Amino acid sequence: MLNNAHAAPCFDNPQRAYNYLLAQENAKIQARNEATVNINRASEGELVSLNGIGSSKAQAIILYREMFGEFKTVDELAKVKGIGAKTLEKNRRRLSVQD
Repeated sequence: MLNNAHAAPCFDNPQRAYNYLLAQENAKIQARNEATVNINRASEGELVSLNGIGSSKAQAIILYREMFGEFKTVDELAKVKGIGAKTLEKNRRRLSVQD
């Protein structure tokens, strides 16, 4: 018996196929944007998914935790050069310091 749980549906016109693919992509983006990021364990790729965090700030976060140890609270993230209160507040609901 075939398992079609992950098979894409067939479409009778290109517009429906396009709308389906667009909805799938939007769902992935929304899931990524709502995922919690543990700042003590996150990779550079996970950190750049946060608002206002690019590659250099993500690397600064990783370097800070390697030099000074794990963050005890989310608010300690503001001690990292380039991370201000606004960036912290934009991301607060997605940040954690434990699994």
